[in-house]
Amino acid sequence: MQKLLDLISEKVGEAFAAEGYDSELGRSSVSSRPDLCEFQCNGAMAGARQYHKAPFMIADAVAARLGADEESIFESAESVKPGFLNLKLKKSFLASYLVKMSRDEKFGLQIPEKEKTIIIDYGGPNVAKPLHVGHLRSAVIGEALKRMGRYCGDKVIGDIHLGDWGLQMGLVITELRHRYPELVYFDDNYTGEYPEEAPFTVSDLEEIYPTASRKSKEDEEYYKEAMENTHLLQEKKRGFYALWQKIIDVSVADLKKNYRNLDVDFELWNGEASVNDIIPGMVDKMKAEGHAHESNGALVVDVAEDSDPKEIPPCIILKSDGAALYTTTDLATILDREDKFDPDEILYVTDKRQELHFVQVFRAAHICGLVRPETELRHVGFGTVNGKDGKPFKTRDGGIMRLETLISDINDEMLAKIKTNPDIPSDEAETTARQVAMAALKYGDLSNQASKDYIFDMEKFCSFEGDTGPYILYTMVRIKSILGKYMEQTGKDKAALKELEVRGAQSAAEKNLQMSLARFSEIMRNAWDECAPHKLCAYIYELSNCFNSFYHETRIMPEENEEKRNGWIALLVLTLGILEASTGALGFSAPEKM
Repeated sequence: MQKLLDLISEKVGEAFAAEGYDSELGRSSVSSRPDLCEFQCNGAMAGARQYHKAPFMIADAVAARLGADEESIFESAESVKPGFLNLKLKKSFLASYLVKMSRDEKFGLQIPEKEKTIIIDYGGPNVAKPLHVGHLRSAVIGEALKRMGRYCGDKVIGDIHLGDWGLQMGLVITELRHRYPELVYFDDNYTGEYPEEAPFTVSDLEEIYPTASRKSKEDEEYYKEAMENTHLLQEKKRGFYALWQKIIDVSVADLKKNYRNLDVDFELWNGEASVNDIIPGMVDKMKAEGHAHESNGALVVDVAEDSDPKEIPPCIILKSDGAALYTTTDLATILDREDKFDPDEILYVTDKRQELHFVQVFRAAHICGLVRPETELRHVGFGTVNGKDGKPFKTRDGGIMRLETLISDINDEMLAKIKTNPDIPSDEAETTARQVAMAALKYGDLSNQASKDYIFDMEKFCSFEGDTGPYILYTMVRIKSILGKYMEQTGKDKAALKELEVRGAQSAAEKNLQMSLARFSEIMRNAWDECAPHKLCAYIYELSNCFNSFYHETRIMPEENEEKRNGWIALLVLTLGILEASTGALGFSAPEKM
């Protein structure tokens, strides 16, 4: 189904062409002055230079052409000096457009003939460490992008990309060896099967890693031992590798539980370790093809370009001691993804402070032929979550807040609010509170442009008024309540409701709501193409405001004219459907009551 703005531009372009001008001059946009018109076209201004003619003369002719067309989609087409075209849609045309949207599975969204395969790298936690508030944005933004991409018709694969290799693993193994030297994992002569149960819990690991990290900074011998144990692990020493697998199993089970609480899931649970074995071959190929060379003992790939506004350092592949780095595993991961999935695009959702790292990695990947030239590698960098003091969000005692604590706190805040509604049974209150809390948390994050820092304000996020997740859900619940009453009174079911048709708007508020609904496919496609969930958030806030303005001045259920009331019910069904599609793409949903 054609986007409304494209359809308008096409019709205006036809009028330009009929008057002897380039049809491209008909490109129209949403009006910047909604008090004057709904859409505007400035093509006559550009045409004046092209055709050496006063712009108002061109605009006058096009406006007259549009006005004379009996089948025009426009209620009015007005030429305004020096050469603007102000446009308003016919109510009947807008209603028919919405009817077509309501009959379409994706509400008019055009699905590409060929789906793209896109891998989104998000989450990125380190094993043996708890998730904290710093992991929130990658998970929430990445999950929203994955869902938006799928809604728009692409094949999108989410990969958590675990930090499960390197010195941190050597540190944990070293500390375990110091504490429990009797474990069979440290007996070089042991040849039997290793125990099925891990010799530690996730709580043990959460204490062990920071202890080991502190010791390595204070004790040089301890650090050397950890480095040696890291090397032995990477050489897959039998006992160490088996113990590492236990660390992974215990950590991943805990990670899955915490991500489940955020309604975030991944198709791939790969980590740095999964590409360890392909690094040597990749490095040899880089050397053989002349892409990598030694510099101060390290192996590097030069990635600087003449057009760079500032210096871009070489991408280091191996350190002077031959050790691999994050860049090495990231490049090997790209190669692995290319071989297994042949992706059209790989998106990385990480802290924006890693921008330089990804510039180096992406350029090195293309220079070294790890991906096809047309494969797009893109970094979506995000800002930090700050407290009201403007500094990175902390607990009251100054520590980094665990993610499960943050989720629990916002659940408790919302539960207290939900319990004030006597219509919600106590056994439903907790489930409802979790749903609304998830909307508060995710919308509070996603409504901000990803690259910007934002302040985590629980009181604001949990409010049922203003630009918040609970306000969006409250609007949806209000619509559900009206539709429920309508079905109860008429005996119609949900299927019958979908057969009703939107009618021409009876008021300015109704037309504003219809205009907002008609923009859905354009907004959804644009938000996905630009990896900008905040644009979809802004849209559903605008749509909710339009609906509530319409609701407050329209007596829907008391209306005696059945045809008129059915048209309004059809409008509500479409509004709810688009809000459900949008919130689903953002990663949350509305309860039946609030």
